[in-house]
Amino acid sequence: MIGVIAHSEKPAAATVLRELLGKFRGDDIPHVLERHTAALIGESSTLDEADVAGACDLLVVMGGDGTILRVAQKLPDRIPPVFGINIGTLGFLTCLGSNEIPRAVESIVAKDYRISHRSLIEAVLRKDSGETETLFALNDVVVSRGERSQLVQIRVAIDGIPLTNYNADGLVVATPTGSTAYSLSAGGPILMPDSGSFVITPICPHVLTNRSVVISDQSVVEVGVAKEGQTVFVSADSQRWSAMTLGDSLSLKKSSRSLPLAMLPERPFSEVLRQKLKWSGTNI
Repeated sequence: MIGVIAHSEKPAAATVLRELLGKFRGDDIPHVLERHTAALIGESSTLDEADVAGACDLLVVMGGDGTILRVAQKLPDRIPPVFGINIGTLGFLTCLGSNEIPRAVESIVAKDYRISHRSLIEAVLRKDSGETETLFALNDVVVSRGERSQLVQIRVAIDGIPLTNYNADGLVVATPTGSTAYSLSAGGPILMPDSGSFVITPICPHVLTNRSVVISDQSVVEVGVAKEGQTVFVSADSQRWSAMTLGDSLSLKKSSRSLPLAMLPERPFSEVLRQKLKWSGTNI
């Protein structure tokens, strides 16, 4: 069973969806649609994202990297293999572009794809009041100053050992998948998906020696506010936001779950990097 979820606000979504479903129905491929996806083409469904994920063996997500991130946030339990189709240009998480629907169907029918298991971060925010909140992130967990103009002081420890206090706009703790997102924009390195690591990247640090730190994904990162009177905001994949103040603590570790991402054999991650970042060779 194939599940299909499309970004309903993308202008080309309905056209691409009709083409995909036409191929599925022509080849008698069983499939289910998420309710907003079905409405795009005048059909009906009562299924939400979690319902579709629970009913399928492969989840086709049509949109962009952000669409996959949003869908992942809505799947608290079972995550089936995700096959991304980008309605636009090639993304880091999407397998194919919208102009490659025949290849997408061919790949799905023949199971001609490989699975890249992408790590998730599990973040537990413990309030000084005793309340706890658990967040999951495929890309990154960001601790930021929000709209205030003043720098914030953020305390970081790794496996119980103090690392440093960052005086910065914020901090990004990213998975290898998220290393090409906000962390990269903040000056962090690119991590290969199977590197077994996380990266801690300060955002606009006041001290020039504060650089990105690559750590094992078996480590536990503890984050806290280091200055009284300051409030920072914690987000997971830019989807959920929570406030953190002095006395609260944020613990980040590798989740026991992962996201199985479908990738074409002819398009490994190194090729995606080359295309997405427009890298080229040199004659020197």
